[in-house]
Amino acid sequence: MKTLYLDCFSGISGNMFIGMLIQAGVPFDEFKQAMTALNLEGYSLICESVSKLGIQSIYYNVLLDSEKNRHDEHVHGDHGHAVDTAGHHHHHEHRGLSEITKIIEAAPYKESIKKKSLQVFQNLAQAEAIVHGVPVDKIHFHEVGAIDCILDIVGTIWALDYLGIEQVASSALHVGSGFVKCAHGVMPVPAPATAELLTGIPYYDTDVWGELVTPTGAALVKTLASYIGPRPDTFIHDRVAYGAGTKDLEIPNVVRGFIGQANAW
Repeated sequence: MKTLYLDCFSGISGNMFIGMLIQAGVPFDEFKQAMTALNLEGYSLICESVSKLGIQSIYYNVLLDSEKNRHDEHVHGDHGHAVDTAGHHHHHEHRGLSEITKIIEAAPYKESIKKKSLQVFQNLAQAEAIVHGVPVDKIHFHEVGAIDCILDIVGTIWALDYLGIEQVASSALHVGSGFVKCAHGVMPVPAPATAELLTGIPYYDTDVWGELVTPTGAALVKTLASYIGPRPDTFIHDRVAYGAGTKDLEIPNVVRGFIGQANAW
């Protein structure tokens, strides 16, 4: 089976995941065209080649119209929150799960892409609902409802399908340390929704400061990975790709993807 193994030594976020898949062979122009099917407005997409401590990576991100003047900060700054949400929640529309479902269902994608995308959102919704003590169908999400989050999740699933990835596996997740500014205040790393999503998933922290795994990144791994743990000795890859995050850390802020053939995990 064509297999992607995620090496999350510097965490993972939705945009890092997509950047890695673009470097792995997804044409950005085709990706951008495919995302227009969601009929979302008020954004543009960034795709740039950047160096993270000497590792050439693809930096992909969703830039909301209200944030265009922050582009340079997105590439070089450190906002405390990984790039999925960029720490600017108040600029984002809030949408409930039912509205997000309608947006995705209305798009002309394969049913498998829609189904997996909605599974990721369902996991995110359940985590937020547990953290806030609110039923899933009553909650409006700060991170989940944002335009960039919809594009990151659907975009990741679409790109995996484009590359013909049949299964996804992942290393344990490096979550970082310290505190992060969220819509509700200053929270410990991993943030509460992320911690909920990491239930049953091996992760670790180090003295690298900041939030390295975002809720979207955690939800993608939780939903897609059929195996999480050390890279199996039997897995032989034929391609390596890197997706860059926003942060400049003492370690390269990238997610590394190994693509090759493996038996079902």
